[in-house]
Amino acid sequence: MNLPNKLSLLRIILIPLLVYVLLSGLPYSRFIGIAIFVIVALTDYFDGYIARKLDQVTKLGMFLDPLADKLLLISVMLCLVELDLISTIPVMIVVIRDFAVTGLRLSAASSGRIIAADRLGKYKAALLDVAVVLLLLEVPGSVTFLWITVLISVVSGISYFEQNWKVLNG
Repeated sequence: MNLPNKLSLLRIILIPLLVYVLLSGLPYSRFIGIAIFVIVALTDYFDGYIARKLDQVTKLGMFLDPLADKLLLISVMLCLVELDLISTIPVMIVVIRDFAVTGLRLSAASSGRIIAADRLGKYKAALLDVAVVLLLLEVPGSVTFLWITVLISVVSGISYFEQNWKVLNG
């Protein structure tokens, strides 16, 4: 197993720890949770960078990386709901968008095509990471920032479908 795949697995392994820490109510749990979240988010960046740079893109990695992304996103957003920092509505919108795009990618893969993440999708992911940290720190305006990110997420999802409509019709 190559390094990028190990980093994706590390992300998956750290998610339950992150959830436990965030919901534990222990002293400094939010700050520890933010530290874990930032480490997990950085491994997402580095696994992709290393895989491309060292030509170590694998089928396992193409499965693990988005799986780790979805597990992290859903887990941390549900923690934010449980901590009463956000409502379920933005969570539902982002999760539905992500599963719709994943379905599109699976449909394309069944035809032998790969739909790579586009720039807007990468911005969406980065902005969601920032939103999570801001929300956990309870920075004023963080909920507004989240909603702007949700809007970008929806626009990104629509863009994926517009650019790849032939996958569904072909």
